[in-house]
Amino acid sequence: MEFRHMRAFTVLAQELHFGKAATTLRIAQPALTRLIRQLEDDVGVLLLERTTRRVELTDAGRTFLAEIQLAQAHIEQSVVRARHVASGMRGELRVAYTDFAINGRLPQFLNAFGSRFPDIRMNLVYMPTTVQQLALLEQKIDIGFMIGDFGHETMESYQFDDDRYVALMPNSHPLCATERLTLADLAREDFVLGNAENWTAFRNRLFALCRARNFFPRISQEASSSEGIFGLVVAGAGISVYSSCVTNLQRKGITIRMLEDVGATLPVTAVWERRNRSPGFETFRRFLMAVWGQRFMVDPSSANG
Repeated sequence: MEFRHMRAFTVLAQELHFGKAATTLRIAQPALTRLIRQLEDDVGVLLLERTTRRVELTDAGRTFLAEIQLAQAHIEQSVVRARHVASGMRGELRVAYTDFAINGRLPQFLNAFGSRFPDIRMNLVYMPTTVQQLALLEQKIDIGFMIGDFGHETMESYQFDDDRYVALMPNSHPLCATERLTLADLAREDFVLGNAENWTAFRNRLFALCRARNFFPRISQEASSSEGIFGLVVAGAGISVYSSCVTNLQRKGITIRMLEDVGATLPVTAVWERRNRSPGFETFRRFLMAVWGQRFMVDPSSANG
């Protein structure tokens, strides 16, 4: 049984006339008769009642027609989906993010992309920067939004966001009264930081800034997540240094101060393997470059992509 047999049967079932069906199919009537006989032989039952005056479907024929119409519709849908995948309009992307990325402008961007390309599914997964780098090398993700660049010859990157360093303090802390705070002002404080396992990239940058000011943070508590850091700060376990993306969050009990003496910024970088040219990823990459060309635009969903 081949698709041409099912197609011939479907047309004949609609026309109920061999001559008209043959004309619609653009084949000779004897050829149509052979196709139907071959089909009935394969199915093993009579699908049509034939007389010299009329053609009618048997009960088995009506059941068979309903089923093959479902199959044909599924095949047509498969063709459309395959074409959409090839054109980059449908697919699946594996996207990794850090705390700073997901607390910054990344949700706004992903929402804009999802609205523009609803048939491209994004599987989002949290990964620290160092884990993202390994996952990219092992091709376990398509793109990572990480801290800083990934200087590897097989990777391409694009600076997605750029934040300032800020101090987080419980509202009762004496330094809250200081409007112009510096990192050097924190030298004698207890610090709450993300742990070394999940926050290596950020800690390395922060420690370098502290060494330049002749001190090393006295770490009193560590947490694995941003929420853990915020909770420990509110509880009075110490102060913290974080990204200015924290201003996007609603968090009671914390005072935020920009660090005036830190000129360095904290970049969030989109990184992907340059050989990744799957159509769905190409659509994502082009949208990223076009919409986020001006990184700080207010509403990326207003762009045409």
